[in-house]
Amino acid sequence: MFSISEIEQAATLVHRQMPPTPQYSWPLINQEIGAEVWVKHENHTPTGAFKVRGGITFIDWLKRNRPEARGICTATRGNHGQSQARAATAAGLTAKIYVPEGNSVEKNAAMAAFGAEVIVFGSDFDEARIEAVRVAEAEGLAVVPPFHRELVRGVATYAYELFSTVPDLDTVYVPIGCGSGICSTIAVRDALNSKTRIVGVVSTEAQAAKLSFETGRLIETESARTFADGMAVRVPVAEAFEIYSKGAERIVAVSETEIAEAVRCYFRSTHNAAEGAGAAALAALMQEKSLMAGKRVGVILSGGNIDTDQFTTVMQGRIPQL
Repeated sequence: MFSISEIEQAATLVHRQMPPTPQYSWPLINQEIGAEVWVKHENHTPTGAFKVRGGITFIDWLKRNRPEARGICTATRGNHGQSQARAATAAGLTAKIYVPEGNSVEKNAAMAAFGAEVIVFGSDFDEARIEAVRVAEAEGLAVVPPFHRELVRGVATYAYELFSTVPDLDTVYVPIGCGSGICSTIAVRDALNSKTRIVGVVSTEAQAAKLSFETGRLIETESARTFADGMAVRVPVAEAFEIYSKGAERIVAVSETEIAEAVRCYFRSTHNAAEGAGAAALAALMQEKSLMAGKRVGVILSGGNIDTDQFTTVMQGRIPQL
C-alpha cells in the first residue's frame, strides 16, 4: 500500500506536530499474560488517540490538492473528529462534525474545544456518516471519509514507530472500527517485509469486520451497541476490507466484560486510562494468552478518551449501560 519512503515522509510531517509516542513493556502486564508485551501508547498523542496522525496528513493533502476548500465535514464517534477539527482549524478551515445521539459527552466537548461545530444526528455512527456526506455536498464542504489513503498513511506512522523500536514482534493486536488502524499496521508490516502476524479485534456487539473477514464478503450488522465506541460500526468499509481480508491473521471478538477487565488491567498495571476501543487489543490478548505464552507481542492502546462516568463505572467492576 505504501513504500517506506511514503511512510517516512508521513512520519516527518506528523513529528513536526507531535513527538513519537512511547511503547513500553510493563512488568505487571507481562506477568498477567505470560509473554513479553509491548504497549503502543497512542493515548499519549495531542488528542489522546491515534487518529490525530491521520488528521495531520489528510488536511495537508487536502490543502495541496483542493486549495479552494473552505472547510470540512465528517462523522465520528469522537477521536476522528478531534483529529480533523484540530488539523482543519489550524489550517484555517472550518470543521463541521456529525455525531450520533448519545455520543460521548467529553469527546463532543473536546471536538468543540478544537474548533469544530458539533452536530448530533442519527441513532448511530453510520446514520451520522450518511448525513455528513449529504450536508458536505449541499454546502460545498470537503468530505472527510472514515477511510482514505491519506488518513491511513498518517496512522501508519504509529506502526512504523513500533516496528522500528521493537523488531521481531510475533503478533500485534489492533482494534477495528472503520479500519485505518489495522490497515496501516498491515501496510507497515508489509513495507518492512516483516513476518509479524496482525490480529484484528472487534466487540462481540459490533462484529461486522469479523463476519466479513470470515465469510469473504461485506456483512452489515443490525446494531453496534458497545461502550467501546471507537469500534461501534455496523457497516464495514469496503476499501479497508480489501486490505485486512488479505493481510490479517484472524479477527477476535471480545465481550463488554472482557473489555472492561482490560481497562481495569491497564489502570492497575500502568496507571494509564484506556477507553473501550483502546483496551480491546489487550482484552483479545488476555483471551488468547495461552496461545501467546512466551512470545513477544504488541498491543495498540489506541486511545484514552473514556468519559469520567464510564471510567468510574468500569473501575467499580461494572459495565457501562448505553
